[in-house]
Amino acid sequence: MRDPAVDVRAAIIRAHHEEWARLVAALTRRFGDLDIAEEAVAEAFAAAVERWPADGPPPNPGAWLTITANRKAIDRIRRENKRDDKQKQAQMGYDDGPPEPLGAIEDERLRLVFICCHPALAMDARVALTLRMVGGLTVPEIARAFLVQATTMERRITRAKAKIKAARIPYRVPSADDLPARVSGVLAVLFLVFNEGYLAGSPDADPLRHDLTTEAIRLTRLIRALLPHDGEVAGLLALMLLIEARRPARVSADGELVSLDEQDRAVWDPELIAEGHRLVRERLAAAAAGAAPGRYQILAAINAVHTSARDIRDTDWSQVRALYDQLVAVDPSPVIALNRAVAVAELDGPQAALADIEHLEDDLTGYHAYHAARADLLRRLGRAEESRAAYDRAIELAGNTAESASLTRRRDQLG
Repeated sequence: MRDPAVDVRAAIIRAHHEEWARLVAALTRRFGDLDIAEEAVAEAFAAAVERWPADGPPPNPGAWLTITANRKAIDRIRRENKRDDKQKQAQMGYDDGPPEPLGAIEDERLRLVFICCHPALAMDARVALTLRMVGGLTVPEIARAFLVQATTMERRITRAKAKIKAARIPYRVPSADDLPARVSGVLAVLFLVFNEGYLAGSPDADPLRHDLTTEAIRLTRLIRALLPHDGEVAGLLALMLLIEARRPARVSADGELVSLDEQDRAVWDPELIAEGHRLVRERLAAAAAGAAPGRYQILAAINAVHTSARDIRDTDWSQVRALYDQLVAVDPSPVIALNRAVAVAELDGPQAALADIEHLEDDLTGYHAYHAARADLLRRLGRAEESRAAYDRAIELAGNTAESASLTRRRDQLG
């Protein structure tokens, strides 16, 4: 027989994944204050943790949480003796004037994303705030992703919310004229949210957060509807779809991360791959007409090459390296150089790839993937002891148990 407590816990986790962003967005719209919205929603979930085990999950958890969160917000406003001001502010919709129409897209969470990603905020604050308000991650989880203390991250998020409040940043999707200037920052944040869902950085978290990847894709689709001719929006959507298509093969039944070369490609999602490939072909046609591809378009093209191969041995590594050469010209980051080395290893051998990445150590010394890649190249060269030391360092830095398990297995296979 199933344990009722397990069922209740699962219901609360599911409700958190499905309802957090919607509730924060709705309360921000009503009360015009991110602090009030976040605190009220958090208190509503705390009430669920307290009451649902005794009463059982309600028939409609979303409605229960909405009512509870609204009551909590009103209680706080009354306690602060600001009820009249807040009610007026709520009626004005967080703007000094009447709320502007959004056209065909009326989505509360998309508005919330544009608040969190306002250019007045530093990029790390935008990402942290979006992960908290839209993704529902806890402050310690976000702090681990940024490699900082939880108290530091708490202050960063608090300052970002205070800046939004002081500047009275409007709760709306920007106008058509403002969108192009704003969208690049939003895309960068959405991709980081997607990555957090695809391989969560918390040691105790599920290695895959399908709710985060799904929400990032959904919001990117909305932005594509706003900007149907923007190449980078289409590129990011294609990139997300092609990565998400591989999710069913990403973690083994034993909870171990499965690398691309070991994945069962038969379980990849063919519909997501077909849609991603279609978007990549559209962007290739645009590039042929003279539109230079951006970072997300090139990354999507690289993933299209990988998802076109029925077996890792069928991968067109020459094309992958050529695309990475293009990408290095657009984004000459150490991580891109590291990823390019994977293709170099397949074409020119592990010694050439090792020579390409050795100079990256100073920049990537705290990045587990650098040490994992170096360990694999050393393994292929027969330098077992050096490989073992590199694997040990990668395991020490790994973000979660699924990744640690995979690296540990590879290290132990050295003999």
